[in-house]
Amino acid sequence: MPSTEKLRELLDPATTVLLTVECQEGVVGTDSALPELAEQARSSGALDRIARLVSAAHAASVQVLHAVAERRPDGRGANRNARLFRATERLPVLQLAGSRAVRIAAPVQVADADIVVRRLHGLSPIAGTDVDALLRNLGCRTLVVTGVSANVAIPNAVFDAVNLGYTAVVPQDAIAGVPADYTPAVVRHTLALVATVTSTDDVLGAWKQQHGRA
Repeated sequence: MPSTEKLRELLDPATTVLLTVECQEGVVGTDSALPELAEQARSSGALDRIARLVSAAHAASVQVLHAVAERRPDGRGANRNARLFRATERLPVLQLAGSRAVRIAAPVQVADADIVVRRLHGLSPIAGTDVDALLRNLGCRTLVVTGVSANVAIPNAVFDAVNLGYTAVVPQDAIAGVPADYTPAVVRHTLALVATVTSTDDVLGAWKQQHGRA
């Protein structure tokens, strides 16, 4: 864990963006296509912590980006080159563009200043999307990565962010994956090698101090 002072420097609101990954109704909501993942995100408290981080980011003038995965009804442009994609096509809930499934799930609140980035392909919320250009235009240096899943999209986001030159910060209690014991394992053995691993409370504390000084 970084020192309080180091974390406060990393999380300067002027150069930090909070990214929520696939925190959408069809993934972590009550009618999820992936009920085991949704249950883990909710029962572990990860989704509630993400909501707290989003609220704190709004208060501290930290930019928030919501990355949403969706598909066209005809499937055009979607990947079919991995078992995961083919299995997704057969799920009872599809992440169709414009449907309830691709709305940001409660209790996460979307503010007018938030940016929602939607993708029709791939595994990463960053690669092949507008996210990198948006981050650069926003003056981002530190990307706080939250959401699901620790199995696929979260590692992709962290690796892509680091490869693009951003400092990745991962509040380890604000991500979720399945099974439950996989998330701490991937944090310890993979994400901690490339990202600054911290906790929701430590991020909230840093932003509270920054907000108090404003």
